[in-house]
Amino acid sequence: MSIPTTDGALLTQAVLRQLRDEIFAGKLSPGTSLSVPGLASRLEVSRSPVREAVQQLVVDGLAVYTPRAGAKVADFDEDMLRHVFEVREVLDGLAARQATALVTLAELEDLWARVREQETLLDAAPDHRRDADLDLDFHTEVRTASANKPLCDALLRLDTQTHLYRSDMWSHDVNRRLAVAEHRRIVAALEAGDADEAERAAKAHASGVLVRLLRK
Repeated sequence: MSIPTTDGALLTQAVLRQLRDEIFAGKLSPGTSLSVPGLASRLEVSRSPVREAVQQLVVDGLAVYTPRAGAKVADFDEDMLRHVFEVREVLDGLAARQATALVTLAELEDLWARVREQETLLDAAPDHRRDADLDLDFHTEVRTASANKPLCDALLRLDTQTHLYRSDMWSHDVNRRLAVAEHRRIVAALEAGDADEAERAAKAHASGVLVRLLRK
């Protein structure tokens, strides 16, 4: 496999996207060594962009670094998932509360469009990657409306980490329907200007998603 040759930062970003995709797809499983020389050889690029990409994976929480042992793909178990969602519940609630006073009519219209798209897809066959991406896009827009960049950055890192947890949550119709109904509740609260309800709805959604992710 090779990555088309580009310059500098563009090449690093291309390598980073490739490694992230392989981690999320399970091709690079938890505990797999992220050897810079080995990856550079396989991707047919120089070591520098690979080294920078691996460093970013560590920053994002997708990899861990141990002195003398190097970096490896992070192992994300149930305990870690619970810890992440404990934080996400609080932060998503805060983001929804702050977004209530700042969300624009155009943003509300777009959020409703996202909810309607998800509702339409409930009658289609499940698609884990599609449904997970739509869910992330929805939450990213709510968080962006809060205009709180540190908060958005922290939540993006948490979302990135949860991709490491293998779950068939999105393959079950009831889970998909619950998620969309919860999204609808969040947008309705934002539209009504009810900050308390927006926070409650966002926190309840995060709490429910955790339960459904862990459900066997």
